[in-house]
Amino acid sequence: QVQLVESGGGSVQAGGSLTLSCVVSGSTADTNLMGWFRQASGKEREGVAIISRNSGNTIYADSVKGRFTISRDNAKRTVYLQMNSLKPDDTAIYYCAARSGYSWYNALTPDKYAYWGQGTQVTVSS
Repeated sequence: QVQLVESGGGSVQAGGSLTLSCVVSGSTADTNLMGWFRQASGKEREGVAIISRNSGNTIYADSVKGRFTISRDNAKRTVYLQMNSLKPDDTAIYYCAARSGYSWYNALTPDKYAYWGQGTQVTVSS
């Protein structure tokens, strides 16, 4: 079983930065792909950034490319999301997720992930 706990959310002004962290406890066998998703009020959950176990592969949603960076420290059992140049449209609850499958075809699809954190709120004001 995998448990995920996010932290680092908060309120910032547009153009600001935040770094989210996700700590993994329990078994890491099912964490071959890990990533971040977000859900804005009234909208569906969407994939933001995904990283492979060895950090060799990453994928980003078009809306965050060039602004967000995902990284992973397996020794610390932690996945990070560095968010720069934040925009009001980035306001959402951000969730950490993990899965055992390696396929990149549907890596940004939320329902392909078995394990989820409780979420952390990010609010960007204009």
